[in-house]
Amino acid sequence: MTGPMNSKKWLAASVLLGLLLIAAFLLRHRSAGAQDAPPPADISRYLTLHDAGPVNAQQIADAAEGLFDDDAAGTTQAFILMRDGKIIAERYGDGIRPETKLLSRSIGKTVTAALIGLMVSDGRLALDSPAPVPAWSQPGDPRGEITLRNLLQMTSGLEHSEDGPPLYAADTVRMIFTDGAQDMAAFAEAKPIAHPPGSRFVYSTADTQILADLMTRMLTGSNQADVRRAAMTEFLRGRLVTPVGLSSLTPEFDARGTMIGGAMMHMTARDYARFGEFLRNRGRVNGHQVLSARWVEFMTTPSPRNPAYGGHLWLNREGTDNPLFPGDGSRRIFAAVGHHGQYLVIDPTRRLVILRMGISTSDDYPAVRRSLIRLVELFPQG
Repeated sequence: MTGPMNSKKWLAASVLLGLLLIAAFLLRHRSAGAQDAPPPADISRYLTLHDAGPVNAQQIADAAEGLFDDDAAGTTQAFILMRDGKIIAERYGDGIRPETKLLSRSIGKTVTAALIGLMVSDGRLALDSPAPVPAWSQPGDPRGEITLRNLLQMTSGLEHSEDGPPLYAADTVRMIFTDGAQDMAAFAEAKPIAHPPGSRFVYSTADTQILADLMTRMLTGSNQADVRRAAMTEFLRGRLVTPVGLSSLTPEFDARGTMIGGAMMHMTARDYARFGEFLRNRGRVNGHQVLSARWVEFMTTPSPRNPAYGGHLWLNREGTDNPLFPGDGSRRIFAAVGHHGQYLVIDPTRRLVILRMGISTSDDYPAVRRSLIRLVELFPQG
């Protein structure tokens, strides 16, 4: 029989053993939870979420997480999900803040196309007239048949290599970084004709650079670089930046003073999303028609030589080199897409604008697209 002292020792040992077993259980349960549970409840650490309407906030966080999987999707610098013109989800990568300006890459092409639309509405340029390029004005020059529509739909017919191979010899690389960099439009305009204008789709940053030069020459007859820059900057500010509220929009110019409209603009993520909302609303802002709705319709209409491309916008349809997701989501989805995985996706059927800015390789693109369409399809149509 156990004595009083032994009983006390036994009781203390039993209590201690019980506490150790409870602690071990809790530790094991916590470890399992860290592996099996969904993302932490405090998702605000990772994603700024507002009222998401019909969609559960955790679903948005889960879908957006795929964009921030560095191993699969590369580096995402900024993500914004907007519905009905309101930001409902927002997240930034390391070192990026809401006020950080991010490089447009080819999203800038769509900004350039909007500016061209303003000039067409003004009567300065005509969509189906030969583009007024002095270098093409000699009688018999086949380039004299190239129209504004051809340039916007990437069917100019000009000889062009967008990305090689080899990359260093590609026309776009030469135009922006090497022997064409001093006067990018002259480099592009000097290219010979390779196909009859309007006969073949060839994606071309050079076509956009020609458009930027056309606009500048409509604004000023000066050949002085500072005058050309000032004229384009004033037009951009007065007709797009101020009316749409794109206060961060900052284009780069080449040495001749031509805006690098196909690749080198800078904006904050929120301003990119605001530009997408502007297009979703067919050029209308706060009840004011800034850009003709007919022009936005042209930009979002399939072109004859590539149903997946409109007027400097990609369309969610089967076609040549489509970087979107044809077969998934609505066929009415359109997007401005840039090198290294920049996506400004607009879905009018779900009233969505989704922005992804980052640095990815071609191997990463499928994961980026999967996350984007997953986010789109969280929301009901209508």
